[in-house]
Amino acid sequence: MDVHLIAYTKFNDKLFEWLTGFQTEAAATSVDALAEAAGRQCYEAWGRRNPATSTNQGYLANIIDHQHYSVLEHASATFLIRGVSRTLLTELNTHRLLSRSVQSQRYVHQEGREVVIPPALRGTVHRQALEDFHRQAEELYVQVRNDLAEQGMPRKKAREAARAFLLNSQPVDMIVTGNMRTWREIIAKRHHVAADAEIQELAHELLNWLKSLAPFSFQDFDREPIGNEEIRRAAA
Repeated sequence: MDVHLIAYTKFNDKLFEWLTGFQTEAAATSVDALAEAAGRQCYEAWGRRNPATSTNQGYLANIIDHQHYSVLEHASATFLIRGVSRTLLTELNTHRLLSRSVQSQRYVHQEGREVVIPPALRGTVHRQALEDFHRQAEELYVQVRNDLAEQGMPRKKAREAARAFLLNSQPVDMIVTGNMRTWREIIAKRHHVAADAEIQELAHELLNWLKSLAPFSFQDFDREPIGNEEIRRAAA
C-alpha cells in the first residue's frame, strides 16, 4: 500500500483579511484556518473575545464538540493511493461523497502485478497459497484475453471478459478526493478495530497525512485505532 497527499485546498488568508479584517492565527495550517474563517463568518465573530475559542485549536475543538461539521466541508484533500485490493475499493465505494478516479481493468493490462495480501494472512502458510493462486489467476486472465483477441475480439472487450478470472486481491491504483468532513467520517468508521483490516491500514495512513495537513480539524482522533482502549479495558 502506497498513500501520498498530492493536492489540498489553499486558503488565501491575506485576501480574506483585507476583505473582513480578520487575521488568521500564524500557527494554523491553511486548511484549519479556512475552517475557522468559515465558522466565524456565520456570526461575524472576528474579535476572538472568548478565551476558550480565541485560538484556532480552541475554535475547532468547539466546532467538533458541537458537531458543526459544515465548516469543514470547504477544504479538501486529494490522495494518490496505490497497491490496494479490489476488496478495499468496494469498501471505499460505500462513502458516497468521495471523488474517485480508479485504474480501469478494461483498458489496463493486469498481468505482472503483485498480489495484495490481507493482514491476517501475512506471516502464515496461507500467504504462499494466495500468491500461487494469484499467479494462476493472472495466467488464466492472459490466456483468455489473448485467445479472445486472436478470435477477433477487440482488445478492450477481451480484457473486459478476461478480468472475470482475477481475484479480489488484484491490486488497483486510484486518486481520491474528499472534503475534511468526509475524511473525518472515513477515519471514524475505518480507523476502527471493527473495520476491515486492510482499510484500517489505509485509514491509518490517511490519518497521518490529515493530522499533518489539518491537525486541529482532526485533533480528537488518536493515531491508535478507535476501540483499542475499550478492548484493553475489557481484557483487564
